[in-house]
Amino acid sequence: MYKSILSLSLIASTALAQSVFIGLPAAGAQLYTSTNATFQIQRPCGSGATCSSPEDSMGTVLYNGPLDPQFHETYLPPYQNFSLEIPEGAATDNGIVTVAHFSLVGASTYPLIEYLNQTVTIIQSD
Repeated sequence: MYKSILSLSLIASTALAQSVFIGLPAAGAQLYTSTNATFQIQRPCGSGATCSSPEDSMGTVLYNGPLDPQFHETYLPPYQNFSLEIPEGAATDNGIVTVAHFSLVGASTYPLIEYLNQTVTIIQSD
């Protein structure tokens, strides 16, 4: 029984180490169209990864490319900031920042696929 619990916790911690988190923008943040906003993707595991191309159904794609989080502060996990412009035609009021993260766990071919969402408010610039 002890070995089973240890194995399950090891598997869970390995999967968690491959996950990412949205550090910025904070939930409920106000983003303005035609201006740059900072998006921070955090990853507890410091190794680099490459993101796969998103599907068209995800909405307006602001970034599609590699993720290479680095340590910056000792109290935060490794992260990478992206400064991206909110397009003028973006719908106003409630918006959703979505991160699609695809990776392989360990040396196996077990894929980890996760989608993270953060609700923000989009405001038209004057």
